Amino acid sequence: MLKVLFLTPWYPSDKDAMSGLFVQKHVEAVRAQGADVRVIFSQTLRDTWRQYKALEREGWTPDIVQLNVIQKQGLLALALLEKEHIPYIVVEHWSGYLPENGQFRRMSALKQRLYRHIARKASMVLTVSEPLQRAMKAAGFRAKRWGTIANVVDEFFFKNPSNPNNRNNRKTLLHVSCFDERAKNVKGLLRAAKMLSEKRQNWQLVLVGTGIDYEDVRAYAQDLNISDTLLRWTGELTPEQVAEEMHNADAFVLSSRYETYGVVLAEASAAGLPILSTPVGIAEEVGALIVPQEIAQHKPGTFAEFMETILWNKQIRNHKSEIINQFTADTIGRKLLSIYDSCLHSDI
Repeated sequence: MLKVLFLTPWYPSDKDAMSGLFVQKHVEAVRAQGADVRVIFSQTLRDTWRQYKALEREGWTPDIVQLNVIQKQGLLALALLEKEHIPYIVVEHWSGYLPENGQFRRMSALKQRLYRHIARKASMVLTVSEPLQRAMKAAGFRAKRWGTIANVVDEFFFKNPSNPNNRNNRKTLLHVSCFDERAKNVKGLLRAAKMLSEKRQNWQLVLVGTGIDYEDVRAYAQDLNISDTLLRWTGELTPEQVAEEMHNADAFVLSSRYETYGVVLAEASAAGLPILSTPVGIAEEVGALIVPQEIAQHKPGTFAEFMETILWNKQIRNHKSEIINQFTADTIGRKLLSIYDSCLHSDI
């Protein structure tokens, strides 16, 4: 049985059930393929070592390591490679490499060199999207091999949308986010909604989620004087409830300034929705209608025209049949096992 060690600073816990959920789903996908997977979830190098020593005392040693996000935990991966010849791969999710975020560029030169060294020593560096990979390369990262890996979408998203609102000739445009305005640009979406509301009323924007800027964004919507009949705020929902909202919508919209992946794009695609999105994360991969950043942020009238197109242009279709399988746990689990095998049997 293949033994895989996941190292991650992000993972669901009692304090935050959503943090690192995408890592947990990768773990479950690999386990479903029959691998023996252990997880070291830690914020500090000292605790990472402590947990690994506990595994050693159990007599458990990994065949390969998956380092999720390059941070201090990567020093353990380096040590296992150099002392025990245990290879590791990197799966990178962090938005800090994106120029719109800029956190990596603000790190000390020493820390930047360490991160690049960890990536260079990995058997393979996988990013969750092409834009993230391009950003890492632009930041001076080199790898023996590059690749991409999708995040897992829960099975209950894989249904055809029922679109009950069509019975009343009223369209529903759905937005799901964490309401972090610096990244998500929900106010830009609301400005466009205001413009569209002045043209037609037979639609509704449903906003799902909560976050640090949630109340500020709601107050902004009131300042815009958008009719209450055109906006519905759900607050935080369970994944199953989000899926239900997607199955009841006509189209999905994402107005983000940046995303490393954009799991809501994958979920909306799996649910069969046509998608309107800025050019972030996997938007182009799922066949979204792309609205340029300049328009999403500064030209609400033109953004409103994009919204009208995604809702009423019958030629806009979801590409579900072409890409649906890439988001399943089985597909992703098989792909990761194939990557592990290639790394374990490679002379690189």
